[in-house]
Amino acid sequence: MSHDHHPHHHGHASDSHQRPWHPHPHGPLDPMMVTTQRGMRAIKWSFIGLLVTALIQAGVVWISGSVALLADTIHNVGDAATALPLGVAFALARRPPSRRFTYGLGRAEDLAGIIIVGLILLSAVVAGYESLMRLLHPQPITHLGAVVAASLIGFLGNEAVALFRIRVGKEIGSAALVADGYHARTDALTSLAVFAGAVGVWLGYPMVDPIVGIMITLVIVYIVWESSRAIFTRLLDGVDPVIIEAITHAVAHTPEVREVTQVRVRWLGHRLHAELNIAVDSDLSVAQGHAIATEVRHQLLHHLPHLANTTIHVDPLDLSGEEHHRIAEHVHGNLPVHAHP
Repeated sequence: MSHDHHPHHHGHASDSHQRPWHPHPHGPLDPMMVTTQRGMRAIKWSFIGLLVTALIQAGVVWISGSVALLADTIHNVGDAATALPLGVAFALARRPPSRRFTYGLGRAEDLAGIIIVGLILLSAVVAGYESLMRLLHPQPITHLGAVVAASLIGFLGNEAVALFRIRVGKEIGSAALVADGYHARTDALTSLAVFAGAVGVWLGYPMVDPIVGIMITLVIVYIVWESSRAIFTRLLDGVDPVIIEAITHAVAHTPEVREVTQVRVRWLGHRLHAELNIAVDSDLSVAQGHAIATEVRHQLLHHLPHLANTTIHVDPLDLSGEEHHRIAEHVHGNLPVHAHP
């Protein structure tokens, strides 16, 4: 991780101190590598869990011949397949920045999130269509015992994977992994609908099946909305305002900082990148400004576990704020009079 310092002092032309990007982990291991490895492990083990669930269901389908269970099994196999784009995204995120991709390839994780949200939306469409067809054209459900058993297996397996993915995704800051967890939860809800339909038939109320299916479709639509909002917020460089407050609080732990005038933060995959302006006493040297910026970075790394990189701009207190960085109207070359905001 790197930090660029641009101190200005004594009201003269600004002195620049820029350091080229270089890996600089806060500790013996690069946090990016550690969190990415955790994400890869979560994908691997959840894939195995879903595969085992689907195989058990396939065995019951083979014994019972239940078409409803076959559809649920195919749905679970599709959920396991979402590990592929997310796994590729995490693998790309592990690549170091290059001259072409100077921020690395962490954004691939958000692109994988779009694919996952699309699959959740597809689940909602399929579930809604099947529920509507069963409501308009009721069909008998056979092999109730096998259907109940396999649907419970599908529900428990998918919900366990959902809880695992969501927990790890939140811990490492991966919106895509959290969305993939909610995708597993939609399949758990689908299995629950199959279970409810079988119980309804057993109790003599076959209409329970399509009614529960429609209710679960509405729940999946809500999951689509929440997941897409999280993914697209990150794609548009949006962050939770709490993160801005945490940065301001962390900077306050450096007593030499007199003011924080600008904070910009964005996610690249599951890692944060921050840019901020701090103001220090005007009589400090460039070296002293550099030392303060280094301590600010240190405090930020302690307070923001998902932080990957910071750019810190140091201003003198009497020239603090973005308005002092604007270049007034001027003329040069063959250009008309112009200014730079």
